[in-house]
Amino acid sequence: MPIDPDVALGAHLPVEDFSWTASDVLLYHLALGAGGDPVDPRELRYTIEDDLQVLPTFAVVAQTVHRFEPPAVEYPGISIDLAKVLHGTQRIDVHQPLPADGKARASARIKGVYDKGSAAVVETETVVSDLDGAPIWTNTSSIFARGEGGFGGDRGPSGPGGAPDRAPDNVIVTPTAPQQALWYRLLGDRNPLHSHPEFAAKAGFPRPILHGLCTYGMVAKAVVDAELGGDVTRVAGYGVRFAGVVFPGETLRTSVWREDGRLLLATTVDERDSAPALSGADLVLA
Repeated sequence: MPIDPDVALGAHLPVEDFSWTASDVLLYHLALGAGGDPVDPRELRYTIEDDLQVLPTFAVVAQTVHRFEPPAVEYPGISIDLAKVLHGTQRIDVHQPLPADGKARASARIKGVYDKGSAAVVETETVVSDLDGAPIWTNTSSIFARGEGGFGGDRGPSGPGGAPDRAPDNVIVTPTAPQQALWYRLLGDRNPLHSHPEFAAKAGFPRPILHGLCTYGMVAKAVVDAELGGDVTRVAGYGVRFAGVVFPGETLRTSVWREDGRLLLATTVDERDSAPALSGADLVLA
């Protein structure tokens, strides 16, 4: 059985020590499109070592940036074909500013296993601390596995609410490059869904799709730059639901609603009649 919720739910994954360098951070920022204007001082803070600031979303790749094999969806009680898997949700909560280089320890557990009927959702939570035990960030994510439901489990919580019923306070347009996914895969996610046309076709897509976490990071950078003056330390948390795919080369359009202590976000794709990309998104201000 691909999913055994009695075994999976609450299972702890092996503790992992890992490290990253300023070069890893620079590669991450470049893979998100930083440095488009190579003489803009704000862009240079993302792309050269001098006064390097770290986007909090680097937390989602810091643990895997040095891996080169395609990922496998293998947990206690769970074994799923990679071609059936899409990223469902992603959230980071930042407990202290991310350093440009560091060593850390990750402790992960399976937080939820949900039966959506035609699909399954698996949620994991990873707490990352420095080697003295001080928390740096918490990473909570879920995957959506098509065709893996029907095992009789809890349906789980409903998704986040929709956008406010008023005009957005800002709209940010962010182009993606045709080769964006090929850049981003250098950060450790070698899933062939993002690079191999034949594999994408097997998964039901006309061509490779952009990593959801690339869209996630690009939108975060765009919002930090447009709404927070490029100050990455003002981000305390950032969560999204992946509402649809993005193909490399398409244009992202992010609507922003300002509320006390947070920004609400929704991202669509211009080239496909405002098809949804990210929904139920919020960026919590420090």
